[in-house]
Amino acid sequence: MPVTEDDRLREIFDNETIAVVGCSSTPGKAAHDVPNYLLERGYEIVPVNPTTEEVLGRPAADALSEVDREIDVVCIFRPSDEVAGIVDEVLEREDVDVVWTQLGIGDDEAAARAEESGRTVVQDRCMKVEHGRLVD
Repeated sequence: MPVTEDDRLREIFDNETIAVVGCSSTPGKAAHDVPNYLLERGYEIVPVNPTTEEVLGRPAADALSEVDREIDVVCIFRPSDEVAGIVDEVLEREDVDVVWTQLGIGDDEAAARAEESGRTVVQDRCMKVEHGRLVD
């Protein structure tokens, strides 16, 4: 089952490196403002977006498989029907501990596969809101 308990959510924020799939270069979009908020609070943000070269002053990877550094959390800003493919990419990596889908995004079957592999899953929650509520 995806994580909903405050103490477990708080623990997730102890991680340092967050790959943001669907990270946007457009201020005002949640996919830009949420990672920017996290960046301002000391998290290392790794943008993943095949349509842009740079987001938040960082080079953007085309896909998770192209990220050549360790990732703790994968934060997903893509439609729910794309979550399964993103989880497939997560399952190819050994470094990802947490899969987090943003508000309004979820795929129960993909979440179950991620959990079966030992990853923690959060669905349909905003990282900025939860961080502000539990950490800030």
